[in-house]
Amino acid sequence: MRPPVGMPKLSRRSRILLILGGIVLVALIAGSRVLGTYVDWLWYGEVGYRGVFTTQLFSRAGLGVAAAVFLGVVLGLNLWLAYRNRPVFVPVSGPDDPLARYRTVASERSRLFGLGIPIVVGVIGGLAAQADWQTLQLFLHSVPFGQVDPEFGNDISFYTFELPFWRLLLSWAFIAVTVSFIGALITHYIFGGIRLAGRSGQLSMPARVQLAVLAGLFVLLKAVDYFLDRYDLLLSQRNSLFTGASYTDLNAVMPAKLILMCIAVFCALAFFAVIFLKNLQIPALAAVLLVLSSVVVGAVWPALLEQFSVRPNANQREAQSIERNLAATKAAFGIGPDNVEITDYPGRTQLQPREVAEDKGTIPNIRLLDPNVLAPTFTQLTQQYNFYGFTDKLDVDRYRDEDGKLRDYLVALRELNTDGLAVNQQNWINRHTVYTHGNGFVAAPADRVDSTFREGATQGGYPVFQISDVANDGKGGIPVEQPRVYYGELVGRNDYVIVGGNPGEPPREYDTDQQQYTYTGMGGVPVGNLFQRMVFAAYYGERNFLFSGVIGSESKIIYERNPRDRVQKVAPWLKLDGDPYPAVVDGRIKWIVDGYTTLNNYPYSQLTELGEATNDTLNGVERQPNQQINYIRNSVKATVDAYDGNVELYSVDEQDPVLKAWESVFPGVVKPSSEISPELREHFRYPEDIFKVQRKLLTEYHVDNPGDFFSTQTFWEVPSDPTSRGNVAGNEGQQPPYYVLAQVGDQDAPTFQLTSALTALRRQNMSAWVSASSDPQDYGKLRVLRLPTNTLTPGPNQVQNQMESTPEVTENRTLFNNPNVNAIFGNLLTLPVAGGLLYIEPIYIQRNEQESYPQLARVLVSFGGKVGFSETLQGALDQVFGSGAGQATQTGEQEPQRPPAEGQQPPSGQDNTASPEMGKAVTDIRNALEHVRQAQQSGNFGDLGTAYQELDDAIKRFEQAQGNGG
Repeated sequence: MRPPVGMPKLSRRSRILLILGGIVLVALIAGSRVLGTYVDWLWYGEVGYRGVFTTQLFSRAGLGVAAAVFLGVVLGLNLWLAYRNRPVFVPVSGPDDPLARYRTVASERSRLFGLGIPIVVGVIGGLAAQADWQTLQLFLHSVPFGQVDPEFGNDISFYTFELPFWRLLLSWAFIAVTVSFIGALITHYIFGGIRLAGRSGQLSMPARVQLAVLAGLFVLLKAVDYFLDRYDLLLSQRNSLFTGASYTDLNAVMPAKLILMCIAVFCALAFFAVIFLKNLQIPALAAVLLVLSSVVVGAVWPALLEQFSVRPNANQREAQSIERNLAATKAAFGIGPDNVEITDYPGRTQLQPREVAEDKGTIPNIRLLDPNVLAPTFTQLTQQYNFYGFTDKLDVDRYRDEDGKLRDYLVALRELNTDGLAVNQQNWINRHTVYTHGNGFVAAPADRVDSTFREGATQGGYPVFQISDVANDGKGGIPVEQPRVYYGELVGRNDYVIVGGNPGEPPREYDTDQQQYTYTGMGGVPVGNLFQRMVFAAYYGERNFLFSGVIGSESKIIYERNPRDRVQKVAPWLKLDGDPYPAVVDGRIKWIVDGYTTLNNYPYSQLTELGEATNDTLNGVERQPNQQINYIRNSVKATVDAYDGNVELYSVDEQDPVLKAWESVFPGVVKPSSEISPELREHFRYPEDIFKVQRKLLTEYHVDNPGDFFSTQTFWEVPSDPTSRGNVAGNEGQQPPYYVLAQVGDQDAPTFQLTSALTALRRQNMSAWVSASSDPQDYGKLRVLRLPTNTLTPGPNQVQNQMESTPEVTENRTLFNNPNVNAIFGNLLTLPVAGGLLYIEPIYIQRNEQESYPQLARVLVSFGGKVGFSETLQGALDQVFGSGAGQATQTGEQEPQRPPAEGQQPPSGQDNTASPEMGKAVTDIRNALEHVRQAQQSGNFGDLGTAYQELDDAIKRFEQAQGNGG
């Protein structure tokens, strides 16, 4: 018989080349990670949060090393035991026995395989384990909630902070035992401890004992798993209506888990008995018993109970579970009675003009400018140069005017947009050292336009801009100390800029056509020395860092310039709102970013898809990931200085246990709410994403009775956006909430709030109106106005259909049947006024030209089934309620009115009650225009001449009435 042949050996040169290749590969992979880590270390030092970086680094490294050592040692020990107890003599089946070759190689390189395999497996496991550093830190810094679950009486922190960690340990124990079992099995097979010859094969005693012990450990871990499964039942989703342990879970599954746990312990003992007994039948029978028990006790019995006992009486059986779910969900999402005020609202449909005119809180502050429509208008009218730009969605905030009155404004920063650079401006010097910053804070009062738009006019209907930029030294309507913007939403991740240079050099950064500028802020990482230049040259793959003369001894590189990204790196444990917004605080431009603490393991609280709940028709916002959560708090407000890049985090919910835990992990990162300046607090908005989640849950969790919840008859839903034109399907087509300045209910002054309409379940009629206060006095307070169920109040989609089918709207050919312009329906606002619901919708037109932009053309108003359609809000209100109803509105500058040109309709919303003469003249103009149209269609030139004469006479009468003060 020929001796077994070993694996072919490599030449010395081949081995050297392979070793060198491996070293180079590892160096490239590790070098890239080390380089990125060093660049992050520099960045965290710049913003003053290096402790966040080191805590993450040590947490990841510690957890990764612990997991790697544990996995490697357990696997290595089992490989050593299997190799050490291999049979002394192993029969060879023949000269071509494949195992003989592997056996020879493994024997010759036993140290290599015995150490190399555990090390490789341990490193892979460590790299996977380090991602769970947050679970470890929350366990180490657990904070009690002060509330207990209704089933076991454990504090909520056990489920949110401790149980995930025990689950993590259990999962790695499973992995270690499984990998060790596979490793031992392969080792025993290669070295003859397991032979497949014959009908049943052969198993050596050492192999039998080792594999049985490992199997027993696995089953013992399964017993622990069954024990922990009892707590996981409090997040069961057996019943699609609610999250939490159902009747079947409590009365069948939970006892089954205890039974299975006991059986698993018995099964594990049976496997351990193999150490003393040579017979494998006992553990085999125990394993069969465990499998059969898991099927019968763990699956069949709960299914039978569910089918024949629970479902026929579900409303009674599930009452207790629903009651627990209601209480937990309201507490976890902040929609309980301590934070939500539900008031019955009459929903009146008839109001007198005097009642509307006397409203001094809502009517004078109605917003006419839609932030989701007017970004092109801001761009075209205030952009200045191609390398400036605005975000796709503008923001709404409030400021006080020169009289001290609170007003809402559309606000935006004129940011640097490097994608707008022309081809001849795209070189590295221009992109990274010349065009470095934006210029200016742009605002426009949201309740007015520069002048009334009239058909045939080219001007009018535009925002009244207030700009604070370099040209006026920041002394605009809303003054700022430093109008230059180095940090904004338009910059990409690789849009770094290099500022500064050598001492005495002239400024290089573009500022205005007459001057250049040199950055003097605190932001940026020094790149004046050769080492730093080499680091960033390698990091960005850009050789100009090494050879460009623009980088001097005082140069700095500014990177990670997006405010949302900066906050996320400083607070990686937060989920951030998708819509940061700029505000002028104490003369500085600050980006305000809202941060959320979330959980997905709050017992009995309803699991909700975050991405699905927050998706709507808004453009220009960062979408949330589609992750399940069942707890959320807006606990942190972050600010980012638009010039310096300074990041500050403030606590706004100091009772949040999740925030307290993270504050223990990262001490000093989040400042207490006492350090929030009054001016900063005045610009806090209740964030949109948490409001969207809360309003979605309020559609179901406004009820208190389990029976009502089970029947779902009183459920509401978020309406689809009636102005989206069907461009978005499903939940993404939800109507977004809107920021308004309004006075609702018992409020004694108008406040800035976020609002939304809610309709009946699968119906279009209104059921409720919800708002969240942004006022510092009662920030976060949710108010729900609940409409009566015995009357049908039209909802947003019904009102939109009614508005668009109104004769005045359908007959307006200049707006809606003109191939040269495109009509855009703005946001449909729903506002409570004098016991009823008032709908307001601006209509914009945009000419079908490449550089065109929207302008306000008309205002639609609806109340109680009546529709007003006018150039002004005042005119539309007067049409709905009668003369004088709109006198409380505040209009911007308006050019003197003039009659329409020939062939055009007069303003349909004009106040015809100003004088009988003017009203008659307007009617005559309309009739004359209709005669002109009919004559043009008939081709009768005689009639056409007569119609033109009638039109000319009517226009003269209009001018005369206007001149007489009509």
